[in-house]
Amino acid sequence: MRFENTKNLKLEDFRRLTGVKLETFKKMVEIIEEALREKKSKGGRPNKSCPADMILMTLEYLREYRTYFHISTNDGVSESHCDDNIRFVENTWIKSGHFNLPGRKTLIKSDVE
Repeated sequence: MRFENTKNLKLEDFRRLTGVKLETFKKMVEIIEEALREKKSKGGRPNKSCPADMILMTLEYLREYRTYFHISTNDGVSESHCDDNIRFVENTWIKSGHFNLPGRKTLIKSDVE
């Protein structure tokens, strides 16, 4: 799905489609844009997908359990391109630390208190 198709949605419909609020989505886009700037500072070809489309691919994959084949067919890209984008976005989110869940020890500690 292209981000252009979601621009006309109401906020509640956007949340229903993606699973995240629009403000959170914008924060995700900022993080990915910054990571892409760092990655491309050394040179290289520009990406086929914009950061918003990359995030939508990832959210479809994580939320709907869609296969790379289905996502790539829907977006008009190859499966390997889809895989590269999703891995890049997931790893960037992990490195940023903004979207991490609390660890097991933290959850156990909160149950004891």
